[in-house]
Amino acid sequence: MADITIIGAGVAGLCAAYALSKAGLTPRLIDRNGAPGAHGCSWWAGGMLAPFCEGALAEPVIVEHGQTAAAFWGEVTKVMHRGSLVLALQRDKGELACFARRTTGHAPVSDVSALEPDLAAHHSALFFAQEAHLDPRQAIADLTRALAARGVMIEQGEATPDAIDGPVIDARGMAANLPGLRGVRGEMVVLRARDIRLSRPVRLLHPRHPLYIVPRAGGVFMLGATQVESADRRGVTARAVLELLSVAYALDPRFAEAELLETGADLRAAYPDNVPRVSVRGRVLHLNGLFRHGYLMAPALAAQATDYLTTGAKGDLVHEDSCEWRDPRGLGHDRGHRAG
Repeated sequence: MADITIIGAGVAGLCAAYALSKAGLTPRLIDRNGAPGAHGCSWWAGGMLAPFCEGALAEPVIVEHGQTAAAFWGEVTKVMHRGSLVLALQRDKGELACFARRTTGHAPVSDVSALEPDLAAHHSALFFAQEAHLDPRQAIADLTRALAARGVMIEQGEATPDAIDGPVIDARGMAANLPGLRGVRGEMVVLRARDIRLSRPVRLLHPRHPLYIVPRAGGVFMLGATQVESADRRGVTARAVLELLSVAYALDPRFAEAELLETGADLRAAYPDNVPRVSVRGRVLHLNGLFRHGYLMAPALAAQATDYLTTGAKGDLVHEDSCEWRDPRGLGHDRGHRAG
């Protein structure tokens, strides 16, 4: 019998199920679409585990907790610990200096070719050596398999917290319809350029259209991502594709000959401060607001939700929106669990 029900098998729900299972609880995991796929935001992510780069615009809590993500993901999938490279075109070199002032954990690079030979035309950059990246689709597939090995399977079916008895974790993103939650539209492009070699994520700073490029296997690159304050769920717009491709061309003109494999768009759930949280509302814990930090912050949300349920500890990402949750069956606060 399950100790707790998790609704939503995106990156937040999967991470929560894994953390709870390791703490000795038995989670039940339900998703209306079943296994992870193109129906969820997790499918369209870049997979950068880049807390220091994100610190240019994000709150310090993102930098702090994001540093734990690589270790979490390293338990279940391949993580590439190759750092991140941030550069700007000569005409935008002021953007690089500004980025350096707003971030930590970097070192200046005067010889870009020593890190990325194919970018020898660029003469200055910042290198964030402690950052990492992963293939997000492979990561959630591997995490799904790790859960199955622990006896946690994904059930396909409609579910809401009101229809379930006992404690619930709601990890449905926008479908949770929480107060203050808004949709932020993101769009991406996947290309194959077999003659371009990059070994780590590259961020090209631009005053209007900043770009990141994440290498994947087989000469494939993910280009992202636009950030539009809109709840529009249409497919990728022509404008977004033009912007992404034009900036990629500015980075390396050979991208003009790349094969266009895929485009994608989805809504990322965000709170007003763009910081994810565990919102406690009665017997329901909402893991939400991951914004553009899904793979980076889902492990921290999962860890704090697990601590709250098992020990009552209230981490800095936990917000008690109503009364403190107490499970009438005694789960968590006064019950010991095996680690594992």
